[in-house]
Amino acid sequence: MVNPKSADLDGGLYLVSVPIGTARDITLRALDVLAGVDVIAAEDTRSMRRLLEIHGVSLGDRPLIAYHDHNGPRVRPKLLQWLREGKSVAYASEAGTPMVADPGFDLARAAREDDTPVTAAPGPVAAIVALTLSGLPTDRFLFAGFLPSSKGRRKSALQELVATKATLILYESPKRCAAALADMAAVLGADRPAAMCRELTKKFEEVRRGTLAELALETAERQVRGEVVIVVGGADRDSSNISSDDVDSRLKEVTPEMSLRDAVDLVAAETGLKRRQVYQRALDLIGRDADNDFGSGAVDGIEANGEDGDDAE
Repeated sequence: MVNPKSADLDGGLYLVSVPIGTARDITLRALDVLAGVDVIAAEDTRSMRRLLEIHGVSLGDRPLIAYHDHNGPRVRPKLLQWLREGKSVAYASEAGTPMVADPGFDLARAAREDDTPVTAAPGPVAAIVALTLSGLPTDRFLFAGFLPSSKGRRKSALQELVATKATLILYESPKRCAAALADMAAVLGADRPAAMCRELTKKFEEVRRGTLAELALETAERQVRGEVVIVVGGADRDSSNISSDDVDSRLKEVTPEMSLRDAVDLVAAETGLKRRQVYQRALDLIGRDADNDFGSGAVDGIEANGEDGDDAE
């Protein structure tokens, strides 16, 4: 049994990383901090109590406070007051590293604004575990968090990532995994290499690799369970090798599915060409074939002179 206050900790906020699955992945320093602070705040107090029990850390009479998205505005002032009084406060996510897609950001920012010391006991983070297991390049990567739940907003968010050359890391709900992968295949490219990582470090850990199209099809045919991380290879197109015919072909392919404005933005992002160049190709297509899917004249808010507010260059 580890007695509380076994470590002589200075006052301040301690961001404590906890396991994402296997309880033994916690660090010795994290256990020292959890044993030594005056107050423990946790996104999920039940999982925190279980973790403390597994590792023999006695809570004693110290407060264990729930701090999450729903009660943050109400609980944060009390935690900040304890910090102002010089107490040591640990904050832990439900799993993994605080500040990575969890509600700890507002607490840490408020503590820093109070000139309160903030430090971290580092440890597991699902995004990095998935990256190391994906088989995709690790020299440059972008953590994009959770995609929006609605299809339209999700596709818009993906369009912003199309030209990113770094490996992409995204968290996803198991219920939306199939739809998200289908949208990734449609927007980022069906042939993009990817990995779907599920239940990392747990008994039923699974890593499936393939193209986005393959993973989307495979996922649509089964029920996905557990925590999911999707890792996607970055863009590798060289705009110097893109021909006008390539641009025309891609514009014709995507315009039936979206507005002309969005189609131009998407093709510009995919090819690395300037938006004005792609827009001009769209106008040329309209001029060559008045009966095609593009229509004629001003389309979807894009004026024929090419000036449409923020999109004009």
